[in-house]
Amino acid sequence: MKHPTVQSRHVAITGCSSGIGRATALLLRDKGWTVIPTARKEEDLEQLEADGFKPVPLEIAESQSVQEAAARILDICGGKLGGLVNNAGYSQPGAIEDLSRDAIRKQFEVNVIGMQELTNLFIPVFRDQEYGRIVNVSSVLGRIVMPFNGIYSASKFAMEAIADALRTELLDSGIAVSLVEPGPIHSSFKKNAGAVAAQTLNTETGHYGALYRQALSQRQKAPPKNRTATLPPEAVAKKILHALESPHPRRRYRVTIQAYGGEFIHRFCPDSLADWGRFRTARKRMALLKKSQSAGNPD
Repeated sequence: MKHPTVQSRHVAITGCSSGIGRATALLLRDKGWTVIPTARKEEDLEQLEADGFKPVPLEIAESQSVQEAAARILDICGGKLGGLVNNAGYSQPGAIEDLSRDAIRKQFEVNVIGMQELTNLFIPVFRDQEYGRIVNVSSVLGRIVMPFNGIYSASKFAMEAIADALRTELLDSGIAVSLVEPGPIHSSFKKNAGAVAAQTLNTETGHYGALYRQALSQRQKAPPKNRTATLPPEAVAKKILHALESPHPRRRYRVTIQAYGGEFIHRFCPDSLADWGRFRTARKRMALLKKSQSAGNPD
């Protein structure tokens, strides 16, 4: 395989309003890259401008916005793009049975379809250059599944499968494709997932309605505690930097001990053992649900 070399220091990063995207934009700029960040909201675009970037508006779920953003990015970098970091995404929580067709569709539109449409618009540019780096920000839940996060996991499983296929299809093109698989990271990701849950889940008549109400109520009263071994978004940014600059970028980069544990489970645990582990993880939630139902107090 011909390993790509970095011949352009322009990189586009999606989802830069906060967290991993913002940390990556700042780190890459410090390392000499010309960063073209994207965001959805006007206030986030204004903040990125205030920070000295030239941001591009992008609603990844809308094809027209994706095409317009790609054209603008290529205009900014003069048609020479060194790398693309697909970071934009969100989590749709909830039991599978409680998710509407629209909720499932939107999860895949953002995390998979829009992401790949944008990537496909840049691949011909990378092919003509005979170099380029594509970095997809996946998740430990792109390797293992947890209850009440099934659709999010499905979208990340899809991202992983696409990246693996794309990497082989781009053999000897000079284009490298890498996946970054974070575990728990300090960011607004969980807060945003809670907001999505409040908007999309049936908290009144669904089988898990009491559980959702309880989780949302607790989230409003006190922010969730940080898990052990939760890392800052800069830890992910460093892996992305390596994927962009190394002459031999890795296929997968894992961040946090949970991500390495997830890979171990993916490789070596039989389905029965993995199911047992998932059940134990969900047991507390189930116990709280049963307690609420038996007490006749869903909240």
